Amino acid sequence: MISIQLIQTLLWLIPLPPILAFAIIALGANRSRALTTGIAMAGVVLSLIAAWTVVAGVVNLPELGRKPVGSYVEWLPVGGTTLRMGAAVDALSATFLFMVPLACVLIFLYSTSYMAADPRYTRFMGYLSLFAGSMLGLVVSDNLLMLFVFWELMGFCSYSLIGFFYAKPSAYKASVKAFMTTRVGDMLLLLGIAYLYAEAGTLNFADILVNRGVLEFLAEQPAILLGGMGVSAATLIAVLIFGGTVGKSAQFPLHVWLPDAMEGPTPVSAMIHAATMVSAGIFLLLRFFPLFEEATKGHLGSHVGLEIVGAIGAITALMGALIAVAQYDIKRVLAYSTISQLGFMVAAVGIGAYVAAAFHLLTHAFFKALLFLGSGSVIHGVEHGHHHLHAAGHGSGHDDHGSHDDHGDSHGHDEHAFDPQDMRNMGGLAQRMPITTLTFVLGGLALAGFPFITAGFWSKDEILSSAYAGLLEGSSLHSWVFVILCVSATLTAFYTMRQIAMTFLGKPRSEAAAHASENPWPMTLPLVILAFFAGVAGFINIPKDFPVFGQLAGSAAGWLHHFVGQMLVEEEVAHAFNAVPVLVSVLIALSGLGLGWLVYGRKPLEAGETDPVEGLGSVFTFLHNRMYFDELYRSVFINPLQKIADFYSVIVDKGIIDALLEIGYTIAGGVAEGFKLFDKYVVTGVSDLTGAAFKRAGNWVRELQTGQVQNYLLTGIALTAVLVIFYLFVFRG
Repeated sequence: MISIQLIQTLLWLIPLPPILAFAIIALGANRSRALTTGIAMAGVVLSLIAAWTVVAGVVNLPELGRKPVGSYVEWLPVGGTTLRMGAAVDALSATFLFMVPLACVLIFLYSTSYMAADPRYTRFMGYLSLFAGSMLGLVVSDNLLMLFVFWELMGFCSYSLIGFFYAKPSAYKASVKAFMTTRVGDMLLLLGIAYLYAEAGTLNFADILVNRGVLEFLAEQPAILLGGMGVSAATLIAVLIFGGTVGKSAQFPLHVWLPDAMEGPTPVSAMIHAATMVSAGIFLLLRFFPLFEEATKGHLGSHVGLEIVGAIGAITALMGALIAVAQYDIKRVLAYSTISQLGFMVAAVGIGAYVAAAFHLLTHAFFKALLFLGSGSVIHGVEHGHHHLHAAGHGSGHDDHGSHDDHGDSHGHDEHAFDPQDMRNMGGLAQRMPITTLTFVLGGLALAGFPFITAGFWSKDEILSSAYAGLLEGSSLHSWVFVILCVSATLTAFYTMRQIAMTFLGKPRSEAAAHASENPWPMTLPLVILAFFAGVAGFINIPKDFPVFGQLAGSAAGWLHHFVGQMLVEEEVAHAFNAVPVLVSVLIALSGLGLGWLVYGRKPLEAGETDPVEGLGSVFTFLHNRMYFDELYRSVFINPLQKIADFYSVIVDKGIIDALLEIGYTIAGGVAEGFKLFDKYVVTGVSDLTGAAFKRAGNWVRELQTGQVQNYLLTGIALTAVLVIFYLFVFRG
């Protein structure tokens, strides 16, 4: 039995080891790669042990959702209240404490081999440690202010790691783009935090989200500036906080940063897409779901907050899936896949499927980490083959070529413009890289929602089942979400099979692919472990009344639904089993995979052969160019702002401000010259005159010193006469 006191202590220690590892590496351990590796790995392993100990201690506690376990210290007096720093665990954070540190440990292990050739390996491991510690700190935070601190730390880490290859202009630009785009969402989040504190007088989760009185007060309070429109404070605060999710989790219209984030090393991509960055946005949304739910009640009750969430999630899911179909970069396909799957989760929250969203986030973390690390393994293998072929012209070995992600963005087919991330340069890797192939295929099947044997099927099916249940009740939002997510899921299965076939099937389409080789165990072992979870993680939430599988799952059936459902003020009721959405899920997965097989798998592409999807013409061009969102934003926002900045630079800054400064400099120079003359002719003149007068008086007195007594007597008589006359005139009138 793990004591509550031990749990409270361990909660503070969970984020600490990776953060300390970052500090130690930064302060001197970076001189030794072996020492850096040991410190970084020790940090995340200690966090994993502490986190899993906490999870084991709280998993069976009654009412964990409404009575979090934790402790806090008083921090900063503000007005009549005191802000605090605290660490706590409830059902939602316990779920994340199982997934996040495990994914981090596997990604760190993978990185020790993948980044071994990079000359700045120690810096990379230091930043990665801070990234992991920041996410763990966010998960255990018991208040919104502390969460925001770790939220911003992750933003800094993402900026540093996306732009890790800072000598490449594309990497530098991608890091700035990520930082600036997410700042838009963070600004909205900060406004939401400030408004929440102004209304509730606290930022502590336990005092707000499980407190019926506070929730009802926020739902009944008219929103500032919008109260006349019938909008409650709860709705406005919830939507502002959702703005943070839109930025961090790359939802439309702030999704543009995530694909460019692929400029960073592949382990960073896995961290961002699975264990940290984008998961934090969904975590925040899930954390504040009770506020969204309460906003629908009372005389100001409105579903507008949830409708906004559902609409943005559905649009993002479809948009990401469409663009992924037309990409050739193996990592960009996965990036748009992540955007789409996050859209599934956001849409699930929008239709009230809180547990389904948390479930899909959990399963997605495992299979998406697997796919990103698998893509890195592919890139490593193909690049190794390329370097092997060109060793005579470019050096003596693979290690001389730096890190594996340090390549151009060109997608040419020839060796001159070779890109190890372009799937058109791959093919036939199943024979060369069997472990990577098998695990990647398992991850791809989980992403596609292959029926019954993958975790992705169960979590995606629960979202579709929740949407279908609302459709039967006549909800237009649920109806649209169901249709859009069904189309998105079909596209997901199709582009997954396209990616698998172009990467692993057929004959090699480049000499580099023909000479690729399997990677060492630090890179393949994490793939095997993640593949295991990508298969079995779904069994913790199979509906109890699901035929056959509900019985096979035993006590695990429906477990997550009850455990995470505790977080709600009114626990979510599980929908009764309905065969229709299940059949739809099965049909979607099989039809998408089947179509992908017919187009790409039955007759794999040959070298130089045109991709069949290019036959879509202008539609393909539109999707391949990512719907021209970058060009649109450049035209609508960046270029006008640049022109405004140029105007201010030329007209205001140089024409007005600089002119005023010149006038000021001239006036100041004149005043200074005046003071100089005053000092020279007045101050210095007076002092010189005084000195001369005293000198003349001194000379006169010296002349009186003759040495003759009669002169001294005469002088005494004269002085006496002067004093007598002075006395008579002054005192006697």
